[in-house]
Amino acid sequence: MPKYILALDQGTSSSRAILFDHDGAPVAQAALEFPQIYPQPGWVSHDPEAIWSSQLDAARKVLADTRTPPGEIAAIGITNQRETTVVWDRATGRAINNAVVWQCRRTAGICEDLRARGLDAEVRARTGLLIDAYFSGTKVRWLLDNSGSGMQRRAESGELAFGTVDSWLIHKLTGGRAHVIDATNASRTMLYNLRDGRWDDHMLNELNIPAAMMPSVVDSSGVAAETDASLFGRALPIAGIAGDQQAALYGQGCFEAGSAKNTYGTGCFILQHTGDRPVFSRNGLLTTVASRIGGKQRFAVEGSVFIAGAAVQWLRDGLGIIKSAADSEALAGSVASSGGVYVVPAFAGLGAPHWDMYARGTIVGITRGTTAAHITRATLESIALQTLDVVELMERETGVRMHELRVDGGAVANDLLMQIQADVLQRPVVRSATAETTALGAAYLAGLAVGFWRDETEIAKIWRNGGTFEPRMPAQQRDALVTGWRRAVERAKGWAAGDAPAGAAS
Repeated sequence: MPKYILALDQGTSSSRAILFDHDGAPVAQAALEFPQIYPQPGWVSHDPEAIWSSQLDAARKVLADTRTPPGEIAAIGITNQRETTVVWDRATGRAINNAVVWQCRRTAGICEDLRARGLDAEVRARTGLLIDAYFSGTKVRWLLDNSGSGMQRRAESGELAFGTVDSWLIHKLTGGRAHVIDATNASRTMLYNLRDGRWDDHMLNELNIPAAMMPSVVDSSGVAAETDASLFGRALPIAGIAGDQQAALYGQGCFEAGSAKNTYGTGCFILQHTGDRPVFSRNGLLTTVASRIGGKQRFAVEGSVFIAGAAVQWLRDGLGIIKSAADSEALAGSVASSGGVYVVPAFAGLGAPHWDMYARGTIVGITRGTTAAHITRATLESIALQTLDVVELMERETGVRMHELRVDGGAVANDLLMQIQADVLQRPVVRSATAETTALGAAYLAGLAVGFWRDETEIAKIWRNGGTFEPRMPAQQRDALVTGWRRAVERAKGWAAGDAPAGAAS
């Protein structure tokens, strides 16, 4: 009798495998790191074989360590770094080049060409995305142009295959028999029509990407393929697939319009479910597929905070104020407020709703009485206040108020930060009891497909609350904090514009 779902969580720096039981509890896990490749400044690559071998080894390790026979695995769920792009030879199963990672900026020139052709509005209307090197479409174009002669011809003849990391893993897991991508990952390519739920011929033509190399789009929950029996001792159904942030949304039990989650990592990824209708932003939010189940797409809007946990790392590594990230809670909690100090961590510019690439980090409001504790507290406040900016934009554009914000990621262990977040949002912040929310989402999707869980109602019942933070800051104090933040952000905007080369876009 199957007892577990095996979730494969393929991330940017490591591959993990986690066993979940019927209560949605992680019973064992294994993780293996793999090398990052930086060919030149702004470029990031991965060896696709290293992605595959680390993920396979992690899966085998968690099964071996727990002595779990394959017959006890009901299904496999996969979640993955989303926009990272692989192109491989169908006959040999070997990639034609290293994977181009989601962080990589090497395709900025291709993006500039698309903008110069006046495609911004069309890309947004068709795909829900911005023209940016972040997404997979321009990465495919780069790989075809820079991986040896004849790649375009080979792609047109169907000899080459494109996929995001889910596609690559499934190709390997099935011994090359399956070439698929789920709808959530497809929606991150800049090649997928959100309304039609299929590859967009116009976008393929604009980037000269042959349709013959594209994977079949499948449901996020549904048996997409089976593993080769030689890998784990028997064939196992691959029944759940979702990009990491969509998987986290699902793992948080956010199934209905208006429900939302924030994942706190180096930055923050905030997703609000919009139900069965895509909401197209006017102010830089991304529109994405939240899940596709039974052929039915559900959607979300997504906003990113560029610098969140990275600001705490800066306190540790750059300023030496703290010895570990965990120390920030006690130091910040040693003062009742930030004493009028604001930290705007615009180290890489500002995202939504400001979208100012020339903004730079600032500290304002310093007096002779300012201490390391005030700066640390202001840094934690900046994470919460940036999240507030995105949440308010989401609510304006969707017309739906979030009744609560569910949270996950490393920083949610900081109780003070979570309390500040609830205070500035003026609504409850609910922490998941399971730290592995992303993997849990993939497990839920897989288990749903094979009857391990009956429906989303059952899943919602087993989701566990790891603590609720209710707003308690007086309204006047909260409003003063937010007003000061908005003033500080204005000081940070455009700071580096004078350093921009002549003719650069503002």
